[in-house]
Amino acid sequence: MTAIHILSGGAAQGLVAQLSPTLEARTGRGVEGEFGAVGLMADKLRRGTPADVVILTRALVTGLADETLVDPTSIVDVGVVETALAVRANDPKVTARTESDLRDALRAADAIFVPDTKASTAGIHVAKTLDRLGIAGEVASRLKIFPNGATAMRQLAASDAKRPIGCTQATEIIATEGIILSGSLPPGHELATTYTAGVTTRATHVAAARALIELLASADQKELRRRMGFAG
Repeated sequence: MTAIHILSGGAAQGLVAQLSPTLEARTGRGVEGEFGAVGLMADKLRRGTPADVVILTRALVTGLADETLVDPTSIVDVGVVETALAVRANDPKVTARTESDLRDALRAADAIFVPDTKASTAGIHVAKTLDRLGIAGEVASRLKIFPNGATAMRQLAASDAKRPIGCTQATEIIATEGIILSGSLPPGHELATTYTAGVTTRATHVAAARALIELLASADQKELRRRMGFAG
């Protein structure tokens, strides 16, 4: 079996995994790919990494189309994903309804698990949030930074810290065993990101790539997208 190749933000990994068997049944092709910080995935495409499909933020995908790396006629929004808080499955939930709640929760944590703070959507947002809260220096030694949200959440699940917390895309939290989505970020610190798919201009399996995008955005898959953390 020949697979189509994708470069994707970690936010879409769980959804792609759920839809891969359906794609294979329809097209005879599976899915192989890399999931990571969206900025790094875009750079991989620019450097020539083979890919049939990209699933990144809307801004990045439209930018790649402007660079003639993505077919503009293929671009489709998949859904909106919020950045949220996570805790281990057996730990009490942390609720941050206000800025003060969020500051207190982060200060109380003895380990804070986050994705790449320079190249990932959620990680960049976390870094900015810590600055706005005025606690970036205070909690710097407790930040546990990983290449992507999925890895950060797996490490949170395995953590032996007493009061760990995580912050990344809701979809990555939902897809990780051993942790639960604890709550949204409060007003003024929330982040909702639109993820968008497109067929690359160097795609070798165009029909299957378009079939995957159709599945990702299909009205028939709306409930699955909701369960996996996508809105819209």
